[in-house]
Amino acid sequence: MKQIRRCTRIFILSLLAVSVLLPIFLFSSTLPNFNFEESEEYIEDLSRIKHKTNALTLSAIEKEEGEGLKEPLLVVYKDGDFSSVVSYNYSNENIRDDQYGNAKSGSDKLEINGTNENETQDYMQIQPEKSPATSLQQEQSKQTTLQHNQNVRSQTRRVLDEKVKEMKDQLIRAKAYLKFAPPTSNSQLVRELKLRIKELERAVGDSSKDSDLSRGALQRMRAMEVTLLKASRVYTDCPAMASKLRAMTNNAEEQVWAQRSQAAFLVQLAGRTTPKGLHCLFMRLTVEYFSLQPEEREFPNQQKLHDPDLYHFTVFSDNLLACAVVVNSTISTSLEPEKIVFHVVTDSLNLPAMSMWFLLNPPGKSAMQIQSTESFEWLSKYDATLQKKNSHDPRYTSALNHLRFYLPDLFPMLNKIVFLDHDVVVQRDLTGLWNLDMKGKVNGAVETCQEGEPSFRRMDMFVNFSDPMIAKRFDRKACTWAFGMNVFDLHEWRRRNLTRVYHKYLQLGSKRPFWRAGSLPLGWATFYNHTVGLDRTWHVLGLGYDSGVRQGDIDQAAVIHYDGIMKPWLDIGLEKHKHYWRRHVDYQHPYLQQCNIHR
Repeated sequence: MKQIRRCTRIFILSLLAVSVLLPIFLFSSTLPNFNFEESEEYIEDLSRIKHKTNALTLSAIEKEEGEGLKEPLLVVYKDGDFSSVVSYNYSNENIRDDQYGNAKSGSDKLEINGTNENETQDYMQIQPEKSPATSLQQEQSKQTTLQHNQNVRSQTRRVLDEKVKEMKDQLIRAKAYLKFAPPTSNSQLVRELKLRIKELERAVGDSSKDSDLSRGALQRMRAMEVTLLKASRVYTDCPAMASKLRAMTNNAEEQVWAQRSQAAFLVQLAGRTTPKGLHCLFMRLTVEYFSLQPEEREFPNQQKLHDPDLYHFTVFSDNLLACAVVVNSTISTSLEPEKIVFHVVTDSLNLPAMSMWFLLNPPGKSAMQIQSTESFEWLSKYDATLQKKNSHDPRYTSALNHLRFYLPDLFPMLNKIVFLDHDVVVQRDLTGLWNLDMKGKVNGAVETCQEGEPSFRRMDMFVNFSDPMIAKRFDRKACTWAFGMNVFDLHEWRRRNLTRVYHKYLQLGSKRPFWRAGSLPLGWATFYNHTVGLDRTWHVLGLGYDSGVRQGDIDQAAVIHYDGIMKPWLDIGLEKHKHYWRRHVDYQHPYLQQCNIHR
């Protein structure tokens, strides 16, 4: 047994010795051959590299002597031109491989280049597909975030408004309790109520300035609630409290009514007054006009004034700048401005300034005529009738406002004319009005009888149908129409003698309250059954007050009308509609600059 174990150990040790010594023997037997062969190859490689280096150096010296230095190749990369960049890089790599002896077959190079170009093209095709989706997701997330923020802000604002209302209610209750105390009372409760009222009024004032309520405001609300609870225990007479609150409510309503009346009066007053800048412009132009010689005051193209084949427009105004906007906008939008003739009628006071403005700013190839109401002697006998009308507004009693009913007498040589108010802006060519079929009617106007429209008006809004004569002659459901942009057939007007009809109704209106002041109800009566409706896109009203007129209607309209008190040249005008008017005013004009008339 012992002998077997010893033999086993000897066998294992011999195997270990063989496994250690055999690799050493094999390595030592191959070492001389390896060193000799590798050293020869190494020396040969060194000589080859040295030879190539010398050759490259010599060739470089020859090129420098023969050709001189060359600038590096400039490559301009265009957006998306990645395939050219890839091919250029691979060509440079191929040149380097040829120089250093790393030879590759031409087919391999083409295959490599083609593979990379395809991969690049695939990458470029994938990229545009990813970016729109990513941008769309970002846009959607941004919109979601904005909507969430708006909802949070609106909810916060709603809570703030509720708290402010609660504070105001507390103030009303505290003041009501305070009125129950005797005037000379100086009790602890009265002093506490006065203190809480002062603190809470300050908190309400701060909340109107800031977008959030402070913690102190909430604490003051709680303190006021405690004080009100004390007061309710002292003053337990509920009927007396109710009557006191009703009295306070009535007093507040009267104050609100008085404030509204005062605001309406001030707005009306602002609408009637002339801005300081316009008054300055009027004075400067008047001085300049009287410094001219008589022959320098004549307008060109006077031979066109009575030509019935041209397009005649008329404006009655004492506002220089407003009249200039009407003329400029009409001519600038016309397809044939050389055929336009403008007849401007003003009063004697504004005639010099109006004439001087258009002498300094002539209307191009169009003809211009400016007249004064005093030049029509026959008009003076009707002024007394106008002054009898029950209105203190000069716009309703002015001869300029009623001069529209004398168009056949003002222009006896014309057969058709377009009347424009001085508070309109023309946005499209109006010469198509001369080609309309008037159907034997005298007046062409846009109707205002469609309910739901901002310009909706009924006859009974302005005409007194309680009078039997009015109820017999007119239909309260008859369709109404608007002044501001009207085309008149003067030949038909003369044939029907409608000016006499106007005089009759003017006399009746001065004796009995048939209609409200102004020329509109008189126009409805004068041209009753003599008016043809025009397409609504010819004339859009409602820019002179907050009427809610639609933006699409404004953009499509040929004429936009600033009817109402908020005229675009006044500070009280609606800012959102002023730019249509301002674009036709040259605010760089020296006179406008000197008179501080700006946007």
